[in-house]
Amino acid sequence: MSALRAMDTGALRGELRAHEPMARHTSWRVGGVADRFYIPADRADLIAFVTRLPANEPLLWLGLGSNLLVRDGGFRGTVVALHNALDALTQPAENQIEAEAGVHCARLAKFAERARLAGLGFLAGIPGTVGGALAMNAGAWGGETWAQVIEAEVLLRDGSTRWLQPHDITYGYRHVELPPNALGFLAARFAVTADADGRYAEQTRASLAQRKATQPVGKPSAGSTFRNPPNDFAARLIESCGLKGFQIGGAQVSTQHANFVIAEGQARAADVEALIAHIQTTVRAQTGVQLQPEVKIVGEST
Repeated sequence: MSALRAMDTGALRGELRAHEPMARHTSWRVGGVADRFYIPADRADLIAFVTRLPANEPLLWLGLGSNLLVRDGGFRGTVVALHNALDALTQPAENQIEAEAGVHCARLAKFAERARLAGLGFLAGIPGTVGGALAMNAGAWGGETWAQVIEAEVLLRDGSTRWLQPHDITYGYRHVELPPNALGFLAARFAVTADADGRYAEQTRASLAQRKATQPVGKPSAGSTFRNPPNDFAARLIESCGLKGFQIGGAQVSTQHANFVIAEGQARAADVEALIAHIQTTVRAQTGVQLQPEVKIVGEST
């Protein structure tokens, strides 16, 4: 019997879907179906749902799907969509902001700006949620998520929760390792400082304007496809190899910013993954640098 049929879902208040097309939930707008897709009603409902799943059930935490490629064969397990449930945003202390995992990064940045607080403006340039930013140590314009974290709350498989400090987590550039029994992030408290004269907010607005001018904002992509190698930029390396505009199927290296892969028309996840591999092979052959993807690739090939 499948996990979906075996679960007692009577007391749950969220929405459980079967065979949900993941192209509806990722910024690339490609990918196969997830066996199960759950939209929790709130935090308590999320915890109740997780504790009813089989212990070996594959789980995928989903925010806005802006850093995710789901292969065309889909995801054999359960996807939990957090961005409509975990959306609380508060200022518990003068130098802190607390945000749940489903809060949009841009919303958190705007909240800090309105409170005249500095330190989180870089999140305005990240097209995802707080949970996703915590999971990959997202960054922009010289700022990184975990540099501002005071503590973060995780959900464990047994339904209990735990607040962890940065020294409890292994993290680095675009890389985070959770403790083995942790499923994902529920919330975090961030350190902020006063921005009384508005200078920090002004710098943030200037950076956003530059992003809009130099990146293919609004097109189906996952943002930066590759991590920047030490002392260099992935976009520079890709462009130096003549790959701007290169296309496989419906996936294309952006002509505006070479570290963006655009999926348009009849693009498939396989096209995107093949283009990522081609970029890696070409850059390694011509420059000796092995580019590492910044995006998470999950699921089954067809």
